[in-house]
Amino acid sequence: MGKLIGRVLATEKYPTTMDKFCFWTDQDLRLAAFDVIKVEHINGSFTFGVVENISHITDAQSFLTNYISSDFGDVNVEEPTLRVGMNYVEAKVSFNDSNWYTPVHNNAKVYLATEEEITFALGLRGIKNPLVCGSLKMYEGTQDEVNLPVHLNSKFILGPEGAHLNISGISGLASKTSYAMFLMKAIQDQHINDADENDDDSVAFVIFNVKGKDLMAIDQANEFLDEEDGTREKVLAEYDALGLSTEPFKHVRYLIPYSDKGRAKRSTYLDRDEEESYVRRKCLKKYKFIYGEDKESIEMMFANIDDTTMTMDSIISKVLDCDDSDFKGIETWGEFEDKLAELRAGGRKKDGSITVQSWKKFSRVFHKAIQDDMFANRVNYERAECRLAEELKQIGNNDVYVIDVAKLGEDKQAFVFGDVIRTIYNLKLGEFDDEDSVKPPARIVVFIDELNKYASKDSPKTSPIMRQILDVTERGRSLGVVLFAAEQFRSNINDRVTGNCATHAYGRTNSIETETKDYKSLPSTYRNMLTRLEQGDYLIQNPVFRTLLKIRFPKPIYKQFKQ
Repeated sequence: MGKLIGRVLATEKYPTTMDKFCFWTDQDLRLAAFDVIKVEHINGSFTFGVVENISHITDAQSFLTNYISSDFGDVNVEEPTLRVGMNYVEAKVSFNDSNWYTPVHNNAKVYLATEEEITFALGLRGIKNPLVCGSLKMYEGTQDEVNLPVHLNSKFILGPEGAHLNISGISGLASKTSYAMFLMKAIQDQHINDADENDDDSVAFVIFNVKGKDLMAIDQANEFLDEEDGTREKVLAEYDALGLSTEPFKHVRYLIPYSDKGRAKRSTYLDRDEEESYVRRKCLKKYKFIYGEDKESIEMMFANIDDTTMTMDSIISKVLDCDDSDFKGIETWGEFEDKLAELRAGGRKKDGSITVQSWKKFSRVFHKAIQDDMFANRVNYERAECRLAEELKQIGNNDVYVIDVAKLGEDKQAFVFGDVIRTIYNLKLGEFDDEDSVKPPARIVVFIDELNKYASKDSPKTSPIMRQILDVTERGRSLGVVLFAAEQFRSNINDRVTGNCATHAYGRTNSIETETKDYKSLPSTYRNMLTRLEQGDYLIQNPVFRTLLKIRFPKPIYKQFKQ
């Protein structure tokens, strides 16, 4: 039995209910939001509650009473009359061990829960297909402190029961990328160590590097060079306590945009020595897009163009029509651009439904997007070059593909992202099954930061990338395509995207964001907590958990680059 800490309160104005109750406790007792407590209930059962708010009251009738008792506002005077004070705690019912969900009774005893009771109350006991997602602390800073790992059912994040993860929080302090990488590290560890794994459970990862070279050394160990002494040992111990390996990611391949060595401007933040070292290790290739093979992705260049009249869509359909006389026989990007110049100049008769102005708009957008070395005429495989789609088709069990787009402009980032999502979707639809070397895993996790660039509420309704993201979130679970996405402001993301995510991670954010409708389902105390969460803390929502959980995860185990 845990420590007795108080008694239930039920008054005329504030009765206990099936969902909530209050209890008084000593004003010096250290409790915090998310702590679990246990209450005696009928027929020998126990009801468990999660702390939502704590208030302190005294017998003073008003603020003026306290002011007068201090000799009319003398801050140096001690009160001559001792005020009777107490804390009362508001708790939300999470579980009853006998399924008796009637209101708890007035004056019922309230106890701290033991470690075993906490796992029972939160729905953490006996979880099938357990995947560690962090750890939690109860009664922090007291002699009754409890630390325990938190597991969720992997079927509810990778499918088929549920899928997709959304992570939100302000830049920097929220550590969105670090948390996504921690989860993917846990998934890879689990699948590498599972000797009984079958093809139906295999998994691989496609990760977009969007900032500097943050994720361009995830197969190398973190040296903790800028950390305090003892940090390395502490972090390794945290990974060990969670049942994870203390090694970085395995089976990693890096794909960077091709750039002409003769040019001063590079298309990656890796320096030349790092790039050449990766090539020698055979873990890096430079990707290109070839007109004849990749022209179907041209529509991705228009993802952020509002095409209300569908004229851009009509032009793209004409370009992809194999029997169209204007575009038949074109083999290179240069030839395609020459044809566009001819059409926009009015040198040839136009399709009656497409105006010269539309051709000019299409040509202008295309010309801006194609000014990059990665749009090439051929691939030299002997120089570690590849077509991005061809390389993705070779992805296998436990592989991690890191696609570098950090130094590309937003239009080119959108093109690459859209091409990758389309390739993965087609791969899982079986369009390449007739190729002997293609043996995709059962599930492919795609991680993208800054989701607002591709799936915001302001994205054009005609955006092909938006259509693909909606396809993934709404139908990808059945195909084995899983989206891990992160953004600064959840309220800016299309509701159909966030609504189809089974798991939600809320990191530190600002009060303006927490006042939006996306956070209205959270208790006010929890919303306020979001504005002061520490780095490494997250509020996690998952169908397995009986309530929102506050978890913590360790620092990255892979190499970090100083910002």
